Amino acid sequence: MLTRLYKAKKGVFPYPVLLVLIVLLLSGSCQPDYEERRMQVKATAYNSHLSQTSGDPWVTAWGDTLDTAMKALAVSRDLIDSGLTHGRQVQIDGLPGTYTVRDKMHWRWQRKIDIYMGTDVEKAREWGIKEVTITWKVPAGDTSARQ
Repeated sequence: MLTRLYKAKKGVFPYPVLLVLIVLLLSGSCQPDYEERRMQVKATAYNSHLSQTSGDPWVTAWGDTLDTAMKALAVSRDLIDSGLTHGRQVQIDGLPGTYTVRDKMHWRWQRKIDIYMGTDVEKAREWGIKEVTITWKVPAGDTSARQ
């Protein structure tokens, strides 16, 4: 049938068509499967301000340099075991866009995120403390702890 569609000469197989079909089939099967996770957490906000850190207010605990335009967040260390690792993309219900895990919080915090708000201290204060639902994806079969 492929040879009729391709209108190939008798005895000549349409290798370009076969190659395209193989690439299309393999490209779909090579994508890793992901599992979506959701969790309700306490959310506060933080800034790059000397009064809010014991070190450089522009450098995270993972060594990333923050920029005021970044959509970044810090996670309590217990959430790291739930798959919220460095660089993980996170959606926060009620907020537009995707945030990236760039920082980790002190050991005393549990089930908490801290949303980065650049140098806008007033905006962080207005945010206050809220209960939010966060969503993220981990590779299927990830053995990190479940919620």
